[in-house]
Amino acid sequence: MTDDDARRRSGRPAVTAGPPVIRSDVPGSFPWQVLHDRHPALIRKVRDATPYGPERRQALGLLLQEITDGVIGPLEETAHDRELWRSWDRGHVGQRWYDAPFLWAESYFYRRLLTAVGYFEPGPWRGVDPFEPFKQAELLGEGVGAELRALEDLPALPAGERARTLLQRALWGNQADLGFRMTPGGGRPAGQATGLLADDSALIWAAVDDQRPARVCLVADNAAGELLPDLALIDHLLHVRGAREVLLHVKPTPYYVSDAVPADVLACLRRLTAAGGQAGEMGERLRGAMGSGRLVMRTHAFSCAPLPYAEMPGDLRREFESAALTIMKGDLNYRRLVGDRTWPPTTPFASAVDYFPGPVAALRTLKSNVVVGLGAGTVATLEKTGEPWRTSGTHALIQARV
Repeated sequence: MTDDDARRRSGRPAVTAGPPVIRSDVPGSFPWQVLHDRHPALIRKVRDATPYGPERRQALGLLLQEITDGVIGPLEETAHDRELWRSWDRGHVGQRWYDAPFLWAESYFYRRLLTAVGYFEPGPWRGVDPFEPFKQAELLGEGVGAELRALEDLPALPAGERARTLLQRALWGNQADLGFRMTPGGGRPAGQATGLLADDSALIWAAVDDQRPARVCLVADNAAGELLPDLALIDHLLHVRGAREVLLHVKPTPYYVSDAVPADVLACLRRLTAAGGQAGEMGERLRGAMGSGRLVMRTHAFSCAPLPYAEMPGDLRREFESAALTIMKGDLNYRRLVGDRTWPPTTPFASAVDYFPGPVAALRTLKSNVVVGLGAGTVATLEKTGEPWRTSGTHALIQARV
């Protein structure tokens, strides 16, 4: 039974039609490598980074065994979100991990990892982010220090150049993806970018400027090295572009290694204010904006759903509909926005997101197979290189439908 057949039988809402969903059952393919190599490596790194006791270490070992040799197991009977995940199941529990859609299997893995480390259970590990050691190391590292020092140059730039710089930094900050670097060769140092394949920057600024004072939603991706330039962009939207408010959507629980949760936002604000200079002033402005309600953090359970945004619940749909622009950051949000399907890369971006309830933009470096909105000539040139341009993190997109 296909996913669409299961959806029709269960009475779930229909989603935008499209080509087949991407799966992980082709040995050697990028999705297969994520499940086969990246997830086992991540379990070992999580186990080694935090001094979990025997019970948690055993649970991690059992999860490693399951994803390597077993089938997808259910959540425990006492899980607080068991019913929610049952509604998201689509019949994949009990299947081989490789037979489920890539997006579904990858997302469910992270939920099961939180179970293994006791994130939701009463006890000393409740609420302890298993990825915090990796996030903290990046936040305190030299790469972030250089990013903060670069903020000193912003006031001297002409207005247009400043806006372009902030948008580009938020875009290429998406290279700072710790999950992407969990396996050998899984990513290149930030800044080693070779191409912006689409640039709808003008549409983004027009959407914000035409509705002043505007509400803007920014759906964040990664913490630390990516979240800091996101916050700089938010500061620009509030204090230069005159946005009425910015709703910053982050994950309610740890997810995909470096995805931002509320604690990561606070950690970044502390890092900004402690840096002094332009960074410190920006940090104080953002803290003030949070205090006045102009910068609002949002968390929603659907942010961790293994489903595309075409299946978003009504309350989230209404919030995006109310915004002059919703900015989706990063690779995972892109996959969920356009649908993690085998789209021809020349498919218009606007067609792939025609269901979305309001103006929407994507800032994304390519780290998975799905891509839309490219010209035929661009695709032909990229394919001739023989390089894995869809998954290397060296190409990027600024796409918008307003």
